[in-house]
Amino acid sequence: MGRDSRVRLLRILVSAVLLTAAYVTVRSITPPMWAELLLYLPAYFVVGYDVLWEAVEGIREGSFLNENFLMAVATIGALVIGFLPAAQPECAEAVFVMLFFQIGELFEEIAEGRSRRSVIGLMDLRPDRASVERNGSIISVDPDAVTVGEIVVIRPGEKVPMDGVILDGSSALNTVALTGESLPRDVTPGDTVLSGCVNLTGLLRVRVTKVFGESAAAKILALVENAAENKSRSETFIRKFARVYTPAVVGAAVLLAFIPPLLSGDFSVSFPVWLHRALTFLVVSCPCALVISVPLTFFSGIGGASKRGILIKGSGFMEALARVGTVVFDKTGTLTHGVFRVTAVHPEVCDESHLLHLAAHVERFSTHPIAVSLRQAYPDEADDCSVTDVEEIPGQGIRAQVNDHSVCVGNAAMMDACGVQWTECSHVGTILHVTIDGVYAGHIVISDEVKEDAASAVSALHHLGVTRTVMLTGDREEVGRHVAHMLGLSEYRAELLPADKVTEVERLLTTRAKDRTLAFVGDGINDAPVLARADIGIAMGAIGSDAAIEAADVVLMDDRLMKLADAVRISRRTIAIARQNIVFALTVKAVILILAALGYAPMSLAVFGDVGVTVLAILNAMRALKS
Repeated sequence: MGRDSRVRLLRILVSAVLLTAAYVTVRSITPPMWAELLLYLPAYFVVGYDVLWEAVEGIREGSFLNENFLMAVATIGALVIGFLPAAQPECAEAVFVMLFFQIGELFEEIAEGRSRRSVIGLMDLRPDRASVERNGSIISVDPDAVTVGEIVVIRPGEKVPMDGVILDGSSALNTVALTGESLPRDVTPGDTVLSGCVNLTGLLRVRVTKVFGESAAAKILALVENAAENKSRSETFIRKFARVYTPAVVGAAVLLAFIPPLLSGDFSVSFPVWLHRALTFLVVSCPCALVISVPLTFFSGIGGASKRGILIKGSGFMEALARVGTVVFDKTGTLTHGVFRVTAVHPEVCDESHLLHLAAHVERFSTHPIAVSLRQAYPDEADDCSVTDVEEIPGQGIRAQVNDHSVCVGNAAMMDACGVQWTECSHVGTILHVTIDGVYAGHIVISDEVKEDAASAVSALHHLGVTRTVMLTGDREEVGRHVAHMLGLSEYRAELLPADKVTEVERLLTTRAKDRTLAFVGDGINDAPVLARADIGIAMGAIGSDAAIEAADVVLMDDRLMKLADAVRISRRTIAIARQNIVFALTVKAVILILAALGYAPMSLAVFGDVGVTVLAILNAMRALKS
């Protein structure tokens, strides 16, 4: 509980004691009205002075039609209504209303503080200190004082203070604050580490590559803190509704206080009765439950999502995500790992190991991703074999002498040029054919592997009511068809240039249902134009990617595609809770307002209609924190 909340709680307790003392005194001696008012005023001012001051400030600024003004008018009216002829004193009720109004405000502060602490706790990224090497010694400084190029020392149990590259040491890092995943990540010299991770085991020396203000942790913290700026349609509606609703109920209360007595023919007798009803009407009409609980619901939902490593840049994007009907995926790096791997070896005149051995030797000096994948499949290629006369043939492959054998590694065009009869392969991917001294030796299949949870993620989206799942890729037609069939996607488009992807998304936008949205899921680096064009841009595996964090509306901090379905579920649950609060608050208030106008609602029921409904709505909003 913050300092302001503690002060408010103390005022509530003191006021409650003073109210009890005044009530007992009044019941004991039955003083005149002016004396009763004086007895209750200390309790009233202790608990309500800030409300009265805010009401006065609002009047001075010309924007007084708010809950503070409503509370001030209603309670002051209740304090002085006893001076009217034939009217019952309402001093105790006035203090009671103000007291419970402040209890509602206290609940709001506690709930907001809990939501904010939850977000900060889940995203507990900022380290308190950084140990930096300077002038031959290690000193502890504020993270903001460390510059790029300096070396920081991170001991076991400490947070990584800023982004950098490991110079010495190996360890396991807890990345839960960034990704929501509790499985540690092993790191060794040369690996990148990100601020906010926790070093679990070994001592690390890290060269800083970004100051803290530009690090992944700082960007994420800023993203979460600024998420409230993008308002949902529900929040916008409530804000506009309150601007119209509050003046309307004040006008209705004035009419309720004066019109019936004027029509009754006996104004002096009936005016206190209708004034009491009007004051009760003002108390129950306060829109606190709506203007507090709906934004709190979305903030809690954003906090609950961040716990899972899902960063949503505002409630407007959360609302759009809840209505998603079409999900468009980039293939490479999103549905697939984006890394070429040897997936099959089909030898014809030798064994698999020897075929890989020769191919890796021929590709030894190439930096092409296919060559890298061959060397990874046969890591012992740097042996005593002699590799000479390496010749790269553009558009075909590479020829080289390996231990006095002429070895060619390339595509079908190279085999045709060599006059070799090659074998067709049913596998989908890049086919590398190999010849040894002009004899066909077999072929190797290299392809980009589909992510393990891609198929289950697509299935989960279909079960959530997403009607179209579309893959866009620049890869060949047969590769696109194979991946789409494997994952159960609705549609695919292959052999696309980057500009073609934007065109395809625009076409899909024109054919989607009007009440549904389109989300594009990409790696956030090369897909920025498409991310910006979609209703919702979602960046996958964006840990450490500045481009992804800035370009996308929703950022999934690791490579788990299932988090996309989680994001949709969390958004829909948050929207459902917000709607529950809206319907509940408006229904209860409408019923009590009618009862108040008819004279059947005592002040205690009006307090429930305001404070009680607000507290219940806040408690319901807090459920959104649990994703």
